[in-house]
Amino acid sequence: MRTLTVPTTALRASRSAIKSAPQKRSLQDIAITRTGKPIIRSQGGRSSVGGNTATVFGANGFLGRYIVNRLARQGCQVVIPYREEMSKRHLKIAGDLGRVTFIEFDLRNTQSIEEAVRHSDMVFNLIGRNWPTKNFSLFDVNVEGVERIAEAAAKYDVDRFIHMSSYNANPKSEVEFFRTKGLGEQVARKLFPETTIVRPAPCFGFEDRLLHRLAGVTNLITVNNLRERFNPVHAIDVGMALEKIGFDDTTAGETFELYGPTNYSMAELAELVDREIIHKRRHINLPKRVLSPILYYLNKAVWWPVGSPQELEVEMVDQVIDKAAKTFADLGIEPAELQDLTYHYLQDYRSSSYYDLPPATAREKKDEKKYLHVIDDQ
Repeated sequence: MRTLTVPTTALRASRSAIKSAPQKRSLQDIAITRTGKPIIRSQGGRSSVGGNTATVFGANGFLGRYIVNRLARQGCQVVIPYREEMSKRHLKIAGDLGRVTFIEFDLRNTQSIEEAVRHSDMVFNLIGRNWPTKNFSLFDVNVEGVERIAEAAAKYDVDRFIHMSSYNANPKSEVEFFRTKGLGEQVARKLFPETTIVRPAPCFGFEDRLLHRLAGVTNLITVNNLRERFNPVHAIDVGMALEKIGFDDTTAGETFELYGPTNYSMAELAELVDREIIHKRRHINLPKRVLSPILYYLNKAVWWPVGSPQELEVEMVDQVIDKAAKTFADLGIEPAELQDLTYHYLQDYRSSSYYDLPPATAREKKDEKKYLHVIDDQ
């Protein structure tokens, strides 16, 4: 058998030709931002290097990891302001080495906020509080905190400012949470008119406080007979939408309502969760006037989240969708259906007997009763 051999001189010549070939960059790699700054656009990928620098406030929350990972995969330099050292360490691996940078800040310290945004092209504000704490009230976080971040973004002429609000945000709402969220939107638009406002519906995912709360054993006391209605949205879809909004300058100054395709009541979701975990959770309904003071004093006695009177107020109001706002359809995204993903998120709540099995059908349950099962452990 004869083998084809290539002369060593030919190989050296080909290698030198490759090394000497000049690297060319197409004109399409250079983009001009809304404020006239030139930015290098990359093809994307974990190890790619682009020209954007993005600051993400509140990145250690539920939605933070989804947008940080997507920005880092596009080659962005991501700056993450943080307060607690241990709460942000999981974000270090969201991007390649050196793409995710942390900077300590205080929401009441204007100088620390300015240090976090002074070199950025995009600023995402995901900071939000559903209940007051001993250090911050809802107004402190949802209004005054937004004011300081918007002022810093306007001072350093940031290209894009994306503010995460909430569904039902209305400065005239009787619910304090929705009222402060609405006031925060007004403050952001006043200080930074090109602010893009995003109003997500209640989100579900691996770390949510929706499906996991219904599936947990501690969800015994309820209010409003689980009659609240809303369109739950997938957290991954919201992260995808935030990424597209950040890179699309035509979304500046727009308002987006992000919600799922199906409207559920809390009772319907509880039934769906019980069917998925193959276990019936008991719910005891108490009047709001009885449960509200209990949660108020319980929050002062313990340090872990146990609910709050403000959350009870939120559960008394159905979601109202702003028809004038843009949606997932304007971003070319089809939101996921909740019932298609419940098995994926709730499998760990099943007993070991049913962990790998899909829920039994009505016919299977009927046939099961025909047999007497005897366990012989002798």
